[in-house]
Amino acid sequence: MKRTLPLLMLTGACLIYAADKDSDAERLGRSAEVFQEVMAAPDKGIPQELLDKSACIVVVPGVKKAAFVIGGKFGRGFFSCRAQGGAGWGAPGAVRVEGGSVGFQIGASETDVIMLVMNQRGADRLLSSKFTLGADASVAAGPVGRTATAETDAYMTAEILTYSRSRGLFAGLSLSGATLRQDLDTNKALYGRTLQNKEIVDTGIAPPAVAKEFLGALNKYSSRKG
Repeated sequence: MKRTLPLLMLTGACLIYAADKDSDAERLGRSAEVFQEVMAAPDKGIPQELLDKSACIVVVPGVKKAAFVIGGKFGRGFFSCRAQGGAGWGAPGAVRVEGGSVGFQIGASETDVIMLVMNQRGADRLLSSKFTLGADASVAAGPVGRTATAETDAYMTAEILTYSRSRGLFAGLSLSGATLRQDLDTNKALYGRTLQNKEIVDTGIAPPAVAKEFLGALNKYSSRKG
């Protein structure tokens, strides 16, 4: 245990440093790029049917994973929910993805993560201060292919569908066990004051100028709710 704790602390410190080195504006821009790049490949993207039915979308570019016996993952990204009245997507809020594992493992990687929040229950979880995928909210690996059928029990009942892109490969991925929490520091940097994610969505606050590209990408591929 005495040996394990320093390794865990070092792993966590490295992940946090790597995820924090980009500015908030850079992460927003990268989030827009990730979503557009995924959706630009019709045969490998997110099914349009699911995208149009989603209540919120979360994009976390470059989730850092590192492991040396003790494994962990850490990433920072943004989400947007349908604007009130259904007119496009609302102002973004900031989130952090955190998680860990123990086992015989070694290595490091970086993965882009996209999550579709499919119903109001999932949105309520997303807007809480913190929740765990698979425990507090039902989660499933999402199907791939713009015309892929979504009529399965897993996809119809899951509150959140998750995807990942690593080394150019885009696929559904179960993130069960990962924790999502709101990123109040980033929200303050974006809006000039501390805002809870729920406040951002419920008050219909105007999005910051730096979010134009991110919201433009979401509206380009899904501006309506099915």
